[in-house]
Amino acid sequence: MQTYELGLQNAKAFLMEHDDYLVVSHVQPDGDAVSSTLAVGWLLSCLGKKFVMLNEGPIPDRMNFLWHADQIVNLSVTSLGRTYKYIVCVDCADFQRVGLTKQYFAEDAVILNIDHHPTNDAYGTYNLIKEDAAATAEILYDLIHGFGLEWNADIASAIYTGLLTDTGGFRYSNTTPKVMSIASQLLTYGVDGPKLSETLLEEMTFAQLQVLTKALSTLQMSDDGKISWVYVTPEHMAECGAKNDDLEGIVNYPRNIRGVEVGLLFKVIDDQAVKVSMRSAGKVDVAAVAQSFGGGGHVRAAGCRIEGQLDDIISRVIARVREDL
Repeated sequence: MQTYELGLQNAKAFLMEHDDYLVVSHVQPDGDAVSSTLAVGWLLSCLGKKFVMLNEGPIPDRMNFLWHADQIVNLSVTSLGRTYKYIVCVDCADFQRVGLTKQYFAEDAVILNIDHHPTNDAYGTYNLIKEDAAATAEILYDLIHGFGLEWNADIASAIYTGLLTDTGGFRYSNTTPKVMSIASQLLTYGVDGPKLSETLLEEMTFAQLQVLTKALSTLQMSDDGKISWVYVTPEHMAECGAKNDDLEGIVNYPRNIRGVEVGLLFKVIDDQAVKVSMRSAGKVDVAAVAQSFGGGGHVRAAGCRIEGQLDDIISRVIARVREDL
């Protein structure tokens, strides 16, 4: 396996030697996906390169304040009309996570895959993967430093956003000394840490609070008290006027119950599929659980999409978690 340093060198060469890039992140983008997309866009703009930032759907409203967030093309609203040869994928644990954006990859596409998920299968032509990085944004911090560019509050706020959201406000076990050192340095570039924490972690929309209430009304617990779960249906979403990003953080509620080892959120997509979010206290590797259903993620946070009916899927996932417990 290549070293991280070689991965950084290859990524730098790829971004220096070409032009006209397509930058994509995973479906239903979170803070790290959005901030990493924007960080690559900022870097390319500094290099004088042409690029388009694209996602299958919209980015969360709470991130609209970030540099050029309004320039991330929402594929559900706008089509590009052409393909791109040079692709940068950020925070995509596997190739399927790019979603419908892949229709704009040329047949001879050259892909730079930048990610921090342990389940990443190195699908890129070039792969810059650091499994122990707290966020893809941490990797981009290292990459950008290799170009010797002058930092400002725009790029610093983007990187800080990725670190803040993927560490749960610097509370999760992935909050390493390096993460805190980077965050400290970013504050010197003009990042407003308290404001970002308030906007990204504390504020809730009314729809978000309503759908949380619906989800908690479905709360269930295993007999031994080690597994807890909730579910959300399309009817819940419609009644609350909720969007996908309004579900952010709901999976933590069952997980935060004292004694619970694994918390689960089952989001019914339609009659044929359910999206499952998983959180672990540490004893269960939920990335392995998710992988067994075709998904992936981290030891403590992972997810997957499973075809079938809700009741059956709940039974199957809980049975799989019990095996690890």
